[in-house]
Amino acid sequence: MSNQKILLSGVKPTGRVHIGNYFGAMKQFVELQNEYESYVFIADYHAMTTVQDKAILSQGIIDVALDYLAIGLDPKRVVLFKQSDLPQVHELNWIFNCITTMPYLMRAHAYKDAEAKNKEINVGLFDYPLLMAADILIQDADVVPVGQDQKQHVEYARDTAQKFNNIFNSEIFKLPEPIILENVETVPGTDGRKMSKSYGNVIPLFATLDEIKKAVMSIPTDSKGVDESKDPDTNHIFNIHKLFLNKTETEALAVRYKNGGLGYKEAKEGLISALETFIKPMRERRAMLANDLETVFDILKAGGQRASSRAEKKLAEVRKAVGVDIY
Repeated sequence: MSNQKILLSGVKPTGRVHIGNYFGAMKQFVELQNEYESYVFIADYHAMTTVQDKAILSQGIIDVALDYLAIGLDPKRVVLFKQSDLPQVHELNWIFNCITTMPYLMRAHAYKDAEAKNKEINVGLFDYPLLMAADILIQDADVVPVGQDQKQHVEYARDTAQKFNNIFNSEIFKLPEPIILENVETVPGTDGRKMSKSYGNVIPLFATLDEIKKAVMSIPTDSKGVDESKDPDTNHIFNIHKLFLNKTETEALAVRYKNGGLGYKEAKEGLISALETFIKPMRERRAMLANDLETVFDILKAGGQRASSRAEKKLAEVRKAVGVDIY
């Protein structure tokens, strides 16, 4: 494991996840855990830029841990921890604040978006890129998996690492590289638009059978009869169903749509069956974990200790480089 490159990723505790979250990012973290020495943290302090309710934040942290363990994140392979268990990150964040200008931070997408919408911007949101840079750099991350729209986060970390190294004449920080999840398909919601909680078109990742049925039965259809040909490429039912099929199964189902003989009732029943087959094992594992939170907390504590130990070693180098360690 020590010869592997280091991967780091953070997940904000921001509510119930759906199958779009799974295929868009969560699945990739599970697959990458075999290729990298992986550190996955629950970004609880990042969440505080918007979540300022004790009960909601606490439950959100637990939910993220349950979600990732339930989908197959292996604590024997992955260091899973809470951001708030690493005070070293926030000390490093302050040091980065002191070498960074305000105009530089004003280029951040999240800041510019909030400004464009005339939102009152808290200091946490403004400083978000540097806290993320500290998260990444303190673990000596080689790679950070992100979507194309999140690439700027890694660019901020790289710029900050380079600036620190130049100012303090050191080579303390690596320059991390993004792993761009370019081949991740946009998962359509029940209305055909991108699956998003803001659109109300989601299928929860750990949905009950009743929730699955309700979501699938809400998918709109046209008036074509059972025997009429239907275009699979534009069909909302098909475009969700194919996520759970291999290439041969997808092609066979597409032929049934085109040839006629497949009614929408049968198509929806097939999707319900596919969803339940996919979700049920994860739903059951999540329920089992939820009934044994002490084990989950032990995993987080152990992960926090490992990540904190690495962070302390890196921060010791930083303190010496900047001149505060005089002993």
